Amino acid sequence: MRYAVLGTGIVGRTIAAKLASLGNEIVIGTRDPAATLARTEPDAMGTPPFATWNAAHPTVELRSFAETATLGERVVNATAGTVTLEALNAAGSANLAGKVLIDIANPLDSSRGMPPPLNPVNTDSLGEQVQRAFPDARVVKTLNTMNCRLMVEPDRVSGTHNVFVSGEDTGAKKQVTEMLVSFGWPESSVIDLGGIETARGAEMLLPIWLRLYSTLGHTDFNFHIQGAG
Repeated sequence: MRYAVLGTGIVGRTIAAKLASLGNEIVIGTRDPAATLARTEPDAMGTPPFATWNAAHPTVELRSFAETATLGERVVNATAGTVTLEALNAAGSANLAGKVLIDIANPLDSSRGMPPPLNPVNTDSLGEQVQRAFPDARVVKTLNTMNCRLMVEPDRVSGTHNVFVSGEDTGAKKQVTEMLVSFGWPESSVIDLGGIETARGAEMLLPIWLRLYSTLGHTDFNFHIQGAG
């Protein structure tokens, strides 16, 4: 399978590396490939420059958003939520049409102080905005409720814990569930919340996630949904 991963930050790199390790072909996208490769300093979070990471993952191609989306059979949105729609517009609606678009971004607005609030929230979600903007894409919201290392290595947290999927296309959610299983998630841990409007609930877990991170001092935790019986 050829995956297009949009976003060269730590989330995009983590997802791309995992997919590549499983034998998939990976193209990773950025707004300006030359500028991305030219950076030599860590970012504000201390993440090494992309060129350093890419040297350790030489099979991963770096292309523009549009080229990346054209080449991918499935597309992963790992951009920052505040620029997701801009990045997907650069990728091009024609290049996304008919493809499974896995949205793992969160609409956290750090311009409004810390901890960052969600925008949109309550009556809308980023997942819904993506589906409305790209109606021919098969959008599935998933993996946005945890740290990126846990996304691809669920055994970092012991015991049973859950990952959610939201989307209108049952077949797309099945394909995304298969990807999650390849990452190490038991199929029984994948909870299908329903249509894309249920992405509101998944995104609204982020405020409590941020507060748990602040309290616990680490990111190796997740949500476990315990039912009766």
